Amino acid sequence: MNAAARLGQYASAPEARLELFTLERMDLLLAVEQCAYSHPWSRGNFTDSLASGYQIELLLGGEQLIGYFVAMPGVDEAHLLNLTVAPECQQQGWAPMLLDALALWARGRGAQWLWLEVRISNLRARQVYEKYGFQRVGERKRYYPGPGPGTEREDAVVMSYAL
Repeated sequence: MNAAARLGQYASAPEARLELFTLERMDLLLAVEQCAYSHPWSRGNFTDSLASGYQIELLLGGEQLIGYFVAMPGVDEAHLLNLTVAPECQQQGWAPMLLDALALWARGRGAQWLWLEVRISNLRARQVYEKYGFQRVGERKRYYPGPGPGTEREDAVVMSYAL
């Protein structure tokens, strides 16, 4: 489905808007991050990303945080570091909308490619990326922390998307 068709499907959804992340929204973002992941990003990860000039966009419905992404610009590319949809908002079509926003931002910076890593066990996320058009291009061995203390690290699937 192309971006225009996806936008049409949001017409009946609650009013949603994108806004740039600011530190005033940190507690709201951390609350979603902590309930969405077994290994959530820390306050420092988000603060450092903001200080480094990474793009952090929030998708809000009223004052509810629906989701967000963090992306690092590069030469002719952008690297998606974090894309999260709040657990209560998942499987409602918000992830492709966030990917559309990411692609729009990246194209505006002259990027030719989007890159990401995703846990090999995160089948739902991998399916979202594949449906969007990302292609699997490799793996990073033992990239992610394991599910618990003392457990083996988990591989990542590397994916790319031609803009």
